[in-house]
Amino acid sequence: RRAMYRNLVTDLLNYEKIVTTEAKAKEVRGLAEKMITLGKKGGLHHRHQALSFIMDKKVTEKVFNELAPRYAERPGGYTRIIKLGPRLGDEAAMAQLELVK
Repeated sequence: RRAMYRNLVTDLLNYEKIVTTEAKAKEVRGLAEKMITLGKKGGLHHRHQALSFIMDKKVTEKVFNELAPRYAERPGGYTRIIKLGPRLGDEAAMAQLELVK
């Protein structure tokens, strides 16, 4: 489960938008916001903490160099969940998780 959440957070921060089930989106939201907050704090210790969770080093660089300055004035709430309706195969509730511009 932890590896799946790490992959989802990495993809969200890389592509800035993912489509997944509502339950996963709600769980990933808090983890992704924590990574952006680490980016806003800056510093070597926070960079190492982010690197230990995010699967790709390039995505970590993006968090610290692009996303952190973008959300510098924002106190929180970096993500948005948009409900999409049920998935065709198994009727699972789907949602789009995206970073706020």
